[in-house]
Amino acid sequence: MPRRPRFHLPGFPLHVIQRGNNRSACFFSNDDCAAYLDWLRRAAEKLDCAIHAYVLMTNHVHLLVTPGRDGAVSTLMQSLGRRYVQYVNYTYRRSGSLWEGRFLASVVHAEAYLLKCMRYIELNPVRAGIVEQPGDYRWSSFRSNGLGKSDPMIREHDIYTALGETPAARQEAYRSQFRVQLDDEGEKGVRVNFYFRELGDNARN
Repeated sequence: MPRRPRFHLPGFPLHVIQRGNNRSACFFSNDDCAAYLDWLRRAAEKLDCAIHAYVLMTNHVHLLVTPGRDGAVSTLMQSLGRRYVQYVNYTYRRSGSLWEGRFLASVVHAEAYLLKCMRYIELNPVRAGIVEQPGDYRWSSFRSNGLGKSDPMIREHDIYTALGETPAARQEAYRSQFRVQLDDEGEKGVRVNFYFRELGDNARN
């Protein structure tokens, strides 16, 4: 039986996760990460998807994205996934699946969870023990959101923009949230929100 299409309402941010098959690696070099982000940026612009935060880990990807029209995120992830798999298979002379099934997506209640979700995404390398500070990790949006480094991928959400009247003020306010990592309740809120969405997707497939 064919899978039912996913409907993501325009204007509502989504926390998207895509994992490597069997939790195996999907990024093997800096060139791989750079290629993925370049294709992600181009596809997001074409499909009117606003990327607010992202991180590329060795075996999975996190995105916070707001679609501008129906079906945009599904089209984005499908087209990007296929192109990246073709690149990896050609580059590393491999074949077969790279991703673990369909991507997972959870609607984020913007007022309550958007900034927490951004922080959760950008703290992944810290929690994994790869770096001590989120700004030390090259393949995430923290350098843009927290340090002001130019990143054509990132489009500010209104809630982030409201942190300050100037870019410097917004970045300082955003960094201040990282001085104390997510407390147990904050991280639990992000995880539980995603967990129930994942159960729903599995139930429909």
